[in-house]
Amino acid sequence: MTHSDRPVTLITGATGGIGAALARELAGTHSLLLQGRDGARLSTLCAEVGGAPLLLDLTRPDTFEAALSGLGRVTNVVQNAGVVELGAVAEQPHEVWTHTLAVNVVAPAALTRLLLPRVRAERGTLVFVNSGAGLRANAGWASYAASKFALKALADALREEETPHGVRVTSVYPGRTATPMQQKVRAQEGGSYDPAAFVDPATVAATVRFVLDAPRDATLPDVTVRPGPR
Repeated sequence: MTHSDRPVTLITGATGGIGAALARELAGTHSLLLQGRDGARLSTLCAEVGGAPLLLDLTRPDTFEAALSGLGRVTNVVQNAGVVELGAVAEQPHEVWTHTLAVNVVAPAALTRLLLPRVRAERGTLVFVNSGAGLRANAGWASYAASKFALKALADALREEETPHGVRVTSVYPGRTATPMQQKVRAQEGGSYDPAAFVDPATVAATVRFVLDAPRDATLPDVTVRPGPR
């Protein structure tokens, strides 16, 4: 496959644990567009995997159209970026809810709308990296779970809307994964962080690759990844 024949895959949150693992998984077979807001970290990752940087603040959807205007082909979009802040409903201020929903739901919806013409032209795939919290809400997780339930709704509606255009839509629900976000969560929970107890980010990345590379006669609406037996 020549470089011009490769699928072009845009990954949001590319410098995070799962995003970076996915960029490494796809390097060499996909042309990569890697979104982040830390220019230095993004440049380092792009140099490693041969990707092109897309410097974008996901809390500023008003800037998306201009930032994307120079892009060429886009085959696949992996909406991977996310934030989490644990806290009880009785305690979390509206600023936490607003920020969480902005990054985890509003940004993916806005980016999807702007990128859809390109993805339709390629008959590509949209992947939303969700969470186990998008299937069940536990105490202390209300704002994050609400955003992930909303992300599931976005993907489910989009799947029905885009099937006539040949676009596949998948939600991936990783269980607890050994990432810096999980380390932060464990600290907020007052627990220890042992990466060996969680799913390896490379495993989630391999799952997303399987979704992207699935034969065209199949679609995988929902894929759950949980820690295996130890």
